[in-house]
Amino acid sequence: MELWEAPVAASAHRHDITDDDIRHALRNLIAVAADPDDDDVTLFLGPDRAGSLVEVGVLALDDGPLIIHAMAARTHRFPPPKE
Repeated sequence: MELWEAPVAASAHRHDITDDDIRHALRNLIAVAADPDDDDVTLFLGPDRAGSLVEVGVLALDDGPLIIHAMAARTHRFPPPKE
């Protein structure tokens, strides 16, 4: 199973990011970071279908990944690149 094919938990919709935008962000990854609050969660950064950056939290489970979080990207987790 590809990461973007993982099931999306209801909690991932808390910030009104759609499944299509979540999956688009995961298919077009820009960065990956560990979640400092949870060792079992990895944060992924990618654009939604409109090009806005979205962070997506994926929980690693024994039977595969579960998408549990999605929101507009926070700059303290993913600082902009320095020029």
